Amino acid sequence: MDYTDLLIKLGLSAILGFAIGLERELKRKPLGLKTCLVISIISCLLTIVSIKAAYNLPHTDHMNMDPLRLAAQIVSGIGFLGAGVILRRGNDSIAGLTTAAMIWGASGIGIAVGAGFYIEAIFGMCFLMISVELIPLTMKFVGPRSFRQRDIAVKLVVRNMDNIPIVIEEIKEMDIKVKNMKLKTLENGSHYLHLKLCIDQKRHTADVYYALQHLESVQQTEVESM
Repeated sequence: MDYTDLLIKLGLSAILGFAIGLERELKRKPLGLKTCLVISIISCLLTIVSIKAAYNLPHTDHMNMDPLRLAAQIVSGIGFLGAGVILRRGNDSIAGLTTAAMIWGASGIGIAVGAGFYIEAIFGMCFLMISVELIPLTMKFVGPRSFRQRDIAVKLVVRNMDNIPIVIEEIKEMDIKVKNMKLKTLENGSHYLHLKLCIDQKRHTADVYYALQHLESVQQTEVESM
């Protein structure tokens, strides 16, 4: 392999890695441009080194090198980086799984380019972007209603136990689905409700907060987007 081929591989992996990083950067995700570029370029470089070492270094009768051994270790090792962007929020929701998958994808594209599979890497990149961007957007229009809804976490303080069923019914009358409920009795005799609610994607969180705040039985309200 001459230096022109090397530059083409590293350049292509940088361009494809840039596209993945840009998509995450625009969504304000932990995986940004620089991180994604490093992953894609270095994965490509290590794959090139692995292949060249297997075929260019002298071999003995009792020792053979696997040309993709380093590439296999990249796939295993990238999991530690992916684990670093998966977060468990205070409202028990898990965030960062897509970003972790994109890290793995950037590494895979770099490996494909480094191994000389240019067309495969480009097509893989295209399908990756379609899966992450276009398909979810399309499903919001033609898919089930759940694709047009989002979850919010709500914490309420209610005066007495008898008012809790009333509050739940009033919430349902607002066209809000109650997905999960956790109850706790406070020292002052009031009752604490931790609810996971499902609302329309276009409905503003502040509107829900305002509506819950004005329920007669509710003493205190806290609403958090998930």
